[in-house]
Formats: sequence, structure tokens, C-alpha cells
Amino acid sequence: MIRFENVSVTYRDAEAPVLSGVDLEVPEGELCLVVGRTGSGKSTLLRAVNGLVPHFTGGTLAGRVLVDGRDTRTHPPRELADVVGLVAQDPQAGFVTDSVEEELAYSMESLALPEPVMRKRVEETLDLLGLADLRHRPLATLSGGQQQRVAVGAALTAHPRVLVLDEPTSALDPGAAEDVLAALHRLVHDLGMTVLIAEHRLERVAQYADRVVWLPGGGRPPVGGAPGPVLAQAPVAPPVVRLGQLAGWDPVPVSIRDARRLAGPLRERLAGPPEVPGSPGEVLLRADGLRVRYSTVDAVRGVSLAVGAGERVAVMGRNGSGKSSLLWALQGTGRRSGGSVEVAGVDPAGLKPGPRRGVVGLVPQQPADLLYLHTVAGECAQADRESGRAAGTCRELLDRLAPGVPDSRHPRDLSEGQRLALVLAVALTPSPRVLLLDEPTRGLDYPAKTRLAAALRGLAERGHAVVLATHDVEFVAEYASRVVVMAGGEVVADGPTAEVVTASPVFSPQVAKVLAPRAWLTVADVRDALAAR
Repeated sequence: MIRFENVSVTYRDAEAPVLSGVDLEVPEGELCLVVGRTGSGKSTLLRAVNGLVPHFTGGTLAGRVLVDGRDTRTHPPRELADVVGLVAQDPQAGFVTDSVEEELAYSMESLALPEPVMRKRVEETLDLLGLADLRHRPLATLSGGQQQRVAVGAALTAHPRVLVLDEPTSALDPGAAEDVLAALHRLVHDLGMTVLIAEHRLERVAQYADRVVWLPGGGRPPVGGAPGPVLAQAPVAPPVVRLGQLAGWDPVPVSIRDARRLAGPLRERLAGPPEVPGSPGEVLLRADGLRVRYSTVDAVRGVSLAVGAGERVAVMGRNGSGKSSLLWALQGTGRRSGGSVEVAGVDPAGLKPGPRRGVVGLVPQQPADLLYLHTVAGECAQADRESGRAAGTCRELLDRLAPGVPDSRHPRDLSEGQRLALVLAVALTPSPRVLLLDEPTRGLDYPAKTRLAAALRGLAERGHAVVLATHDVEFVAEYASRVVVMAGGEVVADGPTAEVVTASPVFSPQVAKVLAPRAWLTVADVRDALAAR
């Protein structure tokens, strides 16, 4: 169904090809998972399938890409629209209508399908992805995760034979991600659809994959094969694979079920509980009775929260539970309908932008909104000047999070993960007393998330407080000292990370599921415990 024949892609002014020597065949009815480090060329590979590379992006494509027998060199994207459906990293950028129902119908209108067919497929997709309650909602009012589900649905309604998805679960809560992936699994097995997915949260997707293609980067050709063997040699393996390597399991398991069958002896060796983090310092952030209301919707309902110096707090909950509204209200520029907020003794809503950045920083779900200069070097230099920091401070932070990003590159030309790393570096430059982050790991591979966790942990150790809203349970396990769970705009759980996440199968990380009832959360914790014994 999809064939790459010695394909290389080189963008204008690039020093080296972003893809080189790609020979790949994905047969009909397979789910193929594409993995690799941030910036390794995953998005380029996916966009070559429907001809966006090079017809839209520019650059030079050498070799040949065939999709259902059509050569993408001679068939532009419009001539592949009936065969290939694409869901991009940023769903909002691809919307062309105003409401959920209209967006689901748009791709079918473009293909001139009869109205009865369109109506039937819209209803099927609404049920398949749990969107029925949102059908009349304006797209602009949806949460990031809800928008992502709409984008997936808009691609599915055209009934393409090939579906290409770039980070399809990055903004979804664990439950919604399982629903979307289960739907894709049914399409592959029941309808013979060919699905190509690039994803960093491999703990969610790997168990569904028929094969994995690893892009090593650096001009090296891809490595493809069965999920276990390929992930075992890749630096972006999910926790269950790394736990299997640590324990010496052969073959290396990809699913929780397979790992639990092998984990009995390891559980016995880990009889003692892991260490519990110490108490926080002075309270830096306090919210009392905080309320946020949009028209008839109560997004935040009387939330009271205190965060001390040195705390690393993760705010979790399903899409639309009020996490983003809470962060914006705490930062001072978002809507508040009631209650009070103090950060380091002042209400940030009363501060001007410059002083506010030194008190509380916020990285939003769409980090590109904070970038407005033409080069990475310009953004870093501007952050240094605005924060009163020594030249090179922001660039040093960026190198810690995503090494090798060129100074001359336009921020809009960076990968999603590189762009996020740049915004994080800009936000960290003024070293705010409280740092708020909304889905900070979208587009980041496992090594990049480990570096981010180390940077935020260092910030907390220096007496700052960090609060992040996230659906990334593996990052929470690695980073957070405390978890707050929201539902319907209210706090429904608040406590130490191990206590909260292990009590919920939805928010529990892979290691905890494999080693339950032992409360171990990360591979690093297990490695340290085994070394100590």
C-alpha cells in the first residue's frame, strides 16, 4: 500500500538531508509505528505519504514514494485526498470550518459525496470518538484534546485507505487516547485500513503496532521490524521495554500483559517501598475559592490550592476538566470569576508583563504563540534582554533541553518538540518563583523529557515551585512530587504522586502496572533499588 524506494529529502539551505536512504514498505491492513528522536524526520516521512513533501513544503525529494500505486512526484496532495487522510501535529492549524459537525463533514464535501452518505458517516464518527455531546460546539471553545479528536474524526469520515497520524494522542487524556487507538485498531483489523503513526508516547501505542520503523537520524537509514526487537535498540523505548531490558527478559515485552507474566521474581526482589519525597518549603502560590466561568460553563469551581517552594505539582484530569483555565487564572492574565490568587505575596493579575515574568511564568498548550522573531538566536537574545540575564543564558537552557537547534533556523521551521524546547527555555530564562506549564511534553521524546524533568527538578531544588498540567503519566511518575486530579472544574484528589497515581488504573504509569501491588513508578527507581540491594 505504501512504498518508499531509496527516498531522501533535503530542505533548502539544510546542511544534510532530513531523511536519507529510506527503503520501506507498509502492506495493506497494517498499523506501522514510526519512532525517533525529536527532529529525526518523522513528520517529513509522514508528509511524504500524501505528497505534502515536497509539493507544499518545498525541498528536494530523491527516490520514489508510491501510495496505492500512485507516485507522489506526479500526484499532488489533491489527487491523493481520496486515498490518504492526514492528521497533523497541530490540529487547530488544519481546521477550515467553525463547528465540530461542519469540520467532520468538510473532507466529504471536498470529495463531492452524496448528502445521505455524509450524514451517516458523521454520526458514525461522532459515536466512534465520543464526540456526540460536542457536535454543535464551536471549535475555538474546545480543549486541546477535544480538538485532537475532532481532527482524527475529520480524517476518518472520508474513509481513506491510508490514515497518517502525527502525534495523535499528544493532547489526549489516557482514557481518550485509549478510545482513539482502539478505534484505529478496529479500522485496521476489521476494515483493512493501513495506518501510519508517528508518536512519542510509545507506552500508549506500541502494543497496537504490527511493525515499528525507527529513524536514527544523522543520515542513517531507518531500522524496521517487529516492535520488541526494534524498540529494544532504540533510544526512545517506552518504560515497559526498558524495564524488560533491565530485568533481562527475553523476548523483551511490549505490552503490560506480557511484562506482568514475567515480573514475579522482580517483584519479590523489590519488596520494600520506594522513598517518599520530603516536605515542601514556604508557600509560594496560594489560591482560595478560585472560579472561572465562560458563558454558561463553570470551568473552575471554587478551587483552593497551596504550593510550597520546592514542590513539583502535576495537575491531571480528563480533557475539559479545567486544567488550562486554572493555570491561566493562576498566572494572572486569564479569566477569573471569583476567588483570590497570591504568588510570592502578590497577585500577578496586578503586575505589568515584565515584573510578572519574574514572579510567575506560563508555557501554554500552543507554545508557538509566544514566538515572534525570525531566528532561534533572536528569540534567545530577546529573552536574555527582557529578563536581565547574561547573554547566552537562554541558549544554554535550550541546549540542555534540545541540543543542536541551529541559531539561524526560523522558529516556525522547527519540529514541534524543538519549538516547545525553545519556548521552555524562554520561560525559564527569568527564573520565575513559580513556573506553570500546560502540556509541556507534547512533541518531546523520552530523552528530552528526562532532560526537562532534570531542569525542572533543579529549579525546584533552588526554591522555586513548578505546576504543570499534563496527560503524560510517565512524565508525572518521573518528575512530580505531588499530583492534583481535577474533574468537572473541581479537585477530586490531591496527594503524593505514588499514592494518587497507583490508586487509579487510568493515571498509573507502566512500571507501576507491571510491578503492582508494589508502588514503584519508574525504571530509574527500580534500577537504583536493585543496585542498592
